[in-house]
Amino acid sequence: MAQSTETTDWVSRFADEVIEESERRAPGKPVVVASGLSPSGPIHLGNLREVMTPHLVADEIRRRGHQVRHLISWDDYDRYRKVPAGIAGVDESWAEHIGKPLTSVPAPAGSAYPNWAEHFKAAMVASLGELGVEFDGISQTAQYTAGVYRDQVLHAVTHRAEIDAILDQYRTKKAPAKQSQKPVDEAELEAAEGSGAASEDDGSSGAGSIGYFPYKPYCGNCEKDLTTVTAYDDDSTELTYSCTACGFSETVRLNEFNRGKLVWKVDWPMRWAYEGVIFEPSGVDHSSPGSSFQVGGQIVGIFGGKQPIGPMYAFVGITGMAKMSSSRGGVPTPADALRIMEPQLLRWLYARRRPNQSFKIAFDQEIQRLYDEWDKLDAKVAEGSALPADVAAHSRAVGTAGGELPRTARALPYRTLASVADITAGHEDQALRILSELDPSDPLTALDEARPRYDKAEAWINTHVPADQRTVVREQPDAELLKSLDEASQQSLRLLLDGLAEHWSLDGLTHLVYGVPKVQAGFPADATPKELPPEIKTAQRTFFALLYHLLVGRDTGPRLPTLLLAVGQERVRGLLGE
Repeated sequence: MAQSTETTDWVSRFADEVIEESERRAPGKPVVVASGLSPSGPIHLGNLREVMTPHLVADEIRRRGHQVRHLISWDDYDRYRKVPAGIAGVDESWAEHIGKPLTSVPAPAGSAYPNWAEHFKAAMVASLGELGVEFDGISQTAQYTAGVYRDQVLHAVTHRAEIDAILDQYRTKKAPAKQSQKPVDEAELEAAEGSGAASEDDGSSGAGSIGYFPYKPYCGNCEKDLTTVTAYDDDSTELTYSCTACGFSETVRLNEFNRGKLVWKVDWPMRWAYEGVIFEPSGVDHSSPGSSFQVGGQIVGIFGGKQPIGPMYAFVGITGMAKMSSSRGGVPTPADALRIMEPQLLRWLYARRRPNQSFKIAFDQEIQRLYDEWDKLDAKVAEGSALPADVAAHSRAVGTAGGELPRTARALPYRTLASVADITAGHEDQALRILSELDPSDPLTALDEARPRYDKAEAWINTHVPADQRTVVREQPDAELLKSLDEASQQSLRLLLDGLAEHWSLDGLTHLVYGVPKVQAGFPADATPKELPPEIKTAQRTFFALLYHLLVGRDTGPRLPTLLLAVGQERVRGLLGE
């Protein structure tokens, strides 16, 4: 059995609370935590927090030797609301399916999956597998169409007046808007608007209806939910509805009818009671006054259940991008993140922040700094100098109660790998040559040793670095620039060239390129910044800019030691005028 991690982080505190509550409510039974995902479009990195928060808590409970079930309810029986932008194989003709269950909408053209919901669910399931997330998936289409919730549906309809009274408190008494000292976060507004479940019809009466009714039939003719219940008999459960989309009308017996579902604000608490959920987080849009989580806390009692422990989780952003919304095109998904980063790093980003803390995931240059930070933490944990909370977050990132996730054998710096992938442009033999020279005392012998991290860095270079920022080494020396150099610049190049052979490793070249300006100024090459005047930094920047111009024709580029290794000694000598 895996040992419990340090008990100083948010995950352990929630695990304590959830275990205690589970033993109070359902002693001797597995602890139940839950997530809900709607496959209405690409399931993005904001939605992933809906899964990672209970996953991390469930995994801590497993580490302590308890049985636990992590349910993921696929809300694939929700209505198709609108055609998301930017989906390959989808055009405006998909608008004709608005109002149907997601499982009745055709998948994007060319998809291998039978319907819309399965297409978007599959990508998320694959990503969760990479991330080591263990879960029990529940299709709400399967549950409703098989009549699994029939008793709950009939119970809700019987008690519709009580449900209506609870909902009516929030229809008539809207919470006053909170005053804020800072501008409204446009991203949060987008999230609330874009959340299908949050804005779901609560069953309020419409024109021609019989009053409040918590159940919505899907039309037997056009499959859409644009239906109105016009008659219902409690004794026989005979229900009559009409469809405003196609004009179809029929009478059915609700105790036999399986083509419909409870409205969201009733459906959610019904499932809490049915599954015995102890812990389920929810986003900001579900947690405001009068929202589905708060209202559900009262409705769940009608079904004989209790509201779960439900922390609110904050939004996840992307460096340089607006708040994610799956109805808009181009939102990064877990699969997009896993193409450029290892699962451990992505798990760590969710584990190290409390649910109510927002954070950003980097798809730009910031990913290199994040990886540097991760590698420093990895080293501190290995040497035993990391803080307890950091040790806990690291432990949750690298593995689960079931064991460690696969990892890169030689975890070379991500920025180095990215530079090598950039310079070599897909030539693996060249990449191996450079990487094997990073540390001559322990050379890399095969590129596979640096995988999968190398592949992630290469994917980042190829997909997220603009073409005009890619590194292209000069074919010929810049004769004009070399001819124009003053004596000091020529001397700096000579010092570098004289030391190349002796310092041909990553550490050696780092020492050399930083040391040249020091030596020129009369200081030892290994003098520390405290021993040097401020002008040395200026001289270093000037020297670096000269090298970049001579090697790649720009002011900046990959780290110079990496660049020099990539170019190779012979070519460096030629480009620097030897």
